[in-house]
Amino acid sequence: MNNNENNQNNNKGANESKDNNKFNYYWIIGFIVLALLASTLITQLKSNVKKISEQEFFREILPTNDVSRIIVVNKEKVEVFLKEEAISKHQDKLEESKLGTNIGPHFYFTINSVENFDDELRAQQGANPNYNLSTDSVTRTDWRSGLLGWLLPLTILIIVWILIMRRVSGGVGGPGGQIFNIGKSKATLFDGEGSVNVTFGDVAGLDEAKEEVLEVVDFLKNPQKYTSLGGKIPKGVLLIGPPGTGKTLLAKAVAGEAKVPFFSISGSDFVELFVGVGASRVRDLFKQAREKAPCIIFIDEIDAIGRARGRNMMQGNDERENTLNALLVEMDGFASDKGVIIMAATNRPDVLDSALMRPGRFDRQIAIDKPDVKGREQIFKVHLEPLKTSDNINSAKLAAQTPGFAGADIANVCNEAALIAARRDKVAVDMGDFQEAIDRVIGGLERKNKIISPEEKEIIAYHEAGHAISGWFLKYAHPLLKVTIVPRGIAALGYAQYLPKEQYLYTTEQLLDEMCMTLGGRAAEEIIFGKISTGAQNDLQRITKMAYAMVTIYGMNEKVGNVSFHDPQNDYSFQKPYSDETAKVIDEEVRSLIQKAYERTKKLLTDKRNELELIAKKLLEKEILFKDDLVKLIGKRPFEEEVIPALSSNKPS
Repeated sequence: MNNNENNQNNNKGANESKDNNKFNYYWIIGFIVLALLASTLITQLKSNVKKISEQEFFREILPTNDVSRIIVVNKEKVEVFLKEEAISKHQDKLEESKLGTNIGPHFYFTINSVENFDDELRAQQGANPNYNLSTDSVTRTDWRSGLLGWLLPLTILIIVWILIMRRVSGGVGGPGGQIFNIGKSKATLFDGEGSVNVTFGDVAGLDEAKEEVLEVVDFLKNPQKYTSLGGKIPKGVLLIGPPGTGKTLLAKAVAGEAKVPFFSISGSDFVELFVGVGASRVRDLFKQAREKAPCIIFIDEIDAIGRARGRNMMQGNDERENTLNALLVEMDGFASDKGVIIMAATNRPDVLDSALMRPGRFDRQIAIDKPDVKGREQIFKVHLEPLKTSDNINSAKLAAQTPGFAGADIANVCNEAALIAARRDKVAVDMGDFQEAIDRVIGGLERKNKIISPEEKEIIAYHEAGHAISGWFLKYAHPLLKVTIVPRGIAALGYAQYLPKEQYLYTTEQLLDEMCMTLGGRAAEEIIFGKISTGAQNDLQRITKMAYAMVTIYGMNEKVGNVSFHDPQNDYSFQKPYSDETAKVIDEEVRSLIQKAYERTKKLLTDKRNELELIAKKLLEKEILFKDDLVKLIGKRPFEEEVIPALSSNKPS
């Protein structure tokens, strides 16, 4: 550990010690109130006093001639003191307190009028001259009761006010609990070794991205290696990719590996209702970062404040634009900082402002896509390590089963498999648990208690058999791995699972075969039952989207031509980039394309009707058919390619 790290740790420990030793003044107020209450209580305990009524005094106490003195206090209370020799006589009514007393044992009672009491006393003394008693009037003030009377309500008001202010400031000013901290940064600081327990070893399937950010970490650790050749530290690193691909995890790994201060904040933490708060928090964040330089600032979901300016014409100078302007100035303005690197993550790079994306601000834009089969295998190995698995677990086979899965999906599969195994009281997680976990992630939870009539079940069976036959006998269709009529999820009454070939370019023939395979369920219903159902809703949505993409984006239509009307920068435009006549042609060509694919699918299923009915009847019998079952029923699939037999993405009905 170097001197800089030692100083940081010492400062951190000093700050923590300072916070722990900070005296809380609320204890003083509480101590004073408790002392007053205790003093009043002790005074009452020390007073060996018994309360009696005025009638009881004149009837039982005064006739005994044991009274030595009578005192009228504040014209409302009478204190009756006994003679020393008479105390034992009234021991049953009055016991000497062990605490003792300053004024001696006595009785007291309250009166309504001093004049009436004196008249009654004189009348009693006239009847019995031996009494010979007189009254003394005194004014007595209990300072403890008076002080407690105004201090206790004041203390309660102060406590209530503090609680209200804490609640208000906690909701507006953030975790600091003070309303004056509303403009302060909400970033979480990870400072010192061990503050983040995620390293590059915990990040799998992102080798290229790790190399890019590893260079940034190395620059922070050894800047002379690069500056000696004239290189400059990169200003910003933008991580771009779909949700769940590991952008935030990679940033955590940078924090764990860099051994430099790391500020983490979300883009939404800058956005507030109050004007100027977002810009103030940006300035405060960079001020803290300059004090900790060299350091890294990570802004998650930066699209919350980095959206392109000027698109909202109704509010061209809103709070979000002010926040973005402040961020642009701090990143590369006159007040540019050395040693402060900004990392950010987003899954919407198309909506970010062009000024934010230019070199000098985000010098590096690292694309983090969904992992390929090798990347998924590495990710499975990472998530399988903490699990107690059986010997039949094959990470390569699991990777082949999950095309299109992101890192978060794979983590979810591993967790679901562990939960399924625990639910079945197994001692280890096996491949069967993973198969069911993949089914659950793809299709949803199996609904065993869903009641389906025999007529509906037959329609579902032929529908899924239509998908299976279409995909089985089309050259460019994805290889079928499993077909089932067991309902899963919210709307899927059955589904077929395939193993898509992982590729980046698709030909027209491949897309047309995919379209025909998707229409297989609707075509099978019409051939067998002579009518159609609503079960093909998801299929129709998919092929409609695919057909429009072929015509308007990929230029795969002769009549429309080799044009593409897709512009990711103008997704929010209200004007179409083509005329109404072209729109009419596009609609006609899309309908024609789908109709031709549907007729082709119907012809294929008509020719293979025997195979269609064979598979449908077997589905009604077994509910689930795998690839090997179809090979036994209808023979080996033509155009077969060597693939790993496993589960894959589904085509829900």
